[in-house]
Amino acid sequence: MNLAFVGLGVMGYPMAGHLVKAGHQVCVYNRTASKAQSWADAFGGRFELTPKLAAENADIVFVCVGNDDDLRSVVLGDEGLLAGMRPGTYLVDHTTASAQVARELSALAALQQVAFLDAPVSGGQAGAENGQLTVMVGGDDLAFGHVEPVIQVFAKSVKLLGPSGSGQLCKMVNQICIAGLVQGLAEGLHFAQSAGLDAAAVVEVISKGAAQSWQMDNRYKTMLKGEYNHGFAVDWMRKDLAIVLDEAKNNGARLPVTALVDQFYGEVQDMGGQRWDTSSLLARLEQHKRR
Repeated sequence: MNLAFVGLGVMGYPMAGHLVKAGHQVCVYNRTASKAQSWADAFGGRFELTPKLAAENADIVFVCVGNDDDLRSVVLGDEGLLAGMRPGTYLVDHTTASAQVARELSALAALQQVAFLDAPVSGGQAGAENGQLTVMVGGDDLAFGHVEPVIQVFAKSVKLLGPSGSGQLCKMVNQICIAGLVQGLAEGLHFAQSAGLDAAAVVEVISKGAAQSWQMDNRYKTMLKGEYNHGFAVDWMRKDLAIVLDEAKNNGARLPVTALVDQFYGEVQDMGGQRWDTSSLLARLEQHKRR
């Protein structure tokens, strides 16, 4: 198929590459053109200098950018994706954004007979590079049926959750669960060390029981070493949690733990950890203990 991919960050760059490896013709756009040129050189695809040009011949257009404003900037306007897309094509957004912008863009796309799917992902940079992402989708079931086989190229799990916005709402649940879980892991490791236990040995035991989690399996070693220059950045987690807490105001959900962990991440930012991995909540606890 002829595909377009807009946004070549740590996620989009390998995701677009998987599409080429699967045999599709892929044209990319990135705000920094040199990144698009680098991708084209690495994978043999094409790049264009505007979203509109990248989308003109595409059957499916994928997007993976930073936030609501970034998303609107590449989709709307005279040089945006919708200006170049044909009726009967599909726009799939992998950005973690608000449910509101998903519904907004879905309605605008429908006016041009373009099907819009909000499809945020989980799995981080490693998941993108290994083609093992989890994709949460909102939108029309017929459109989903058409694009799902293509999404499977870089995913281990893809599921339609409901109408437009449902994928973003599911991603919010994902971030709520991660926030509380990482704080719990940080507190557990902090307590083990404060009690004079071998924290690594403790994890070896409890990871075989009910406390086991992906975060525990993949992050405890780097946490104990104080290594945080990898993974999903605190700045991005705070962006996601802001979306979550704003949505909670609208639907009446009470999220006291999520709100508290968001504040803790704010303290990590104040420590200079804006780009640290989200597991850096342990660094905050250690700093407080030293005071």
